[in-house]
Amino acid sequence: MDQLKEWLYEAKSAVVFSGAGMSTESGLPDFRSQNGLWQGKDPMQLASTQAMRNHREAFVDFYRKRIEGLLACEPHAGHECLAALEQAGKVRGIITQNVDGFHHRAGSKMVAQLHGTLETVHCTRCEQVYPSARYLQQDGTICSCGGFLRPSVVLFGESLPAMALEQAQEWSDQADLFLVLGSSLTVSPANWFPQYAKERGARLVIVNQEPTPLDAWADLVISDKRIGEVLAEVCRQI
Repeated sequence: MDQLKEWLYEAKSAVVFSGAGMSTESGLPDFRSQNGLWQGKDPMQLASTQAMRNHREAFVDFYRKRIEGLLACEPHAGHECLAALEQAGKVRGIITQNVDGFHHRAGSKMVAQLHGTLETVHCTRCEQVYPSARYLQQDGTICSCGGFLRPSVVLFGESLPAMALEQAQEWSDQADLFLVLGSSLTVSPANWFPQYAKERGARLVIVNQEPTPLDAWADLVISDKRIGEVLAEVCRQI
């Protein structure tokens, strides 16, 4: 832990990469664990462009439940620590695989959301944007123009948002410390960014309770502490 504090203190361009493990500490489920969202389910039948077109009732029901769960949870102390580190000039930006919007809610400004966000829904016809709570209302999937409202997340079958990818690439290129928080680092192309940063000379730190494919590459691996605990201790010292 002392090594992480020292490196973060020395860093001129620290970048954070957050995955599902960051969100589970707020009470949200992950995707692929025994109790994850995909357990016993086919993602293509619930969270794909095909599902949105051909299985709309199941699609809407799935995302209504996700939005309900999201609105019942809050960012944890780790999210707040990252916002404080950004404000102090210690974190350049956050690249996240998560769609919960908790980094924004905690106060972080520089966030590249690789998989979109469940903070909002938008119309497939006129592209008007609404807060996601609208999805829980009666007729909440219908826009004022009559078009269908869908969550502003990246569905299976869609490309990742170009602006988020470009921002993540820029930050990774400039990083001198790359901090992975709660990601298995098995999903491409998101897992390319820590590899790229390491190849460009950044120190790589991984905080994750399960092993990742990049552990052998990392300069430091922390697997015996929760993310919130690690960040709270770091924040107390910087």
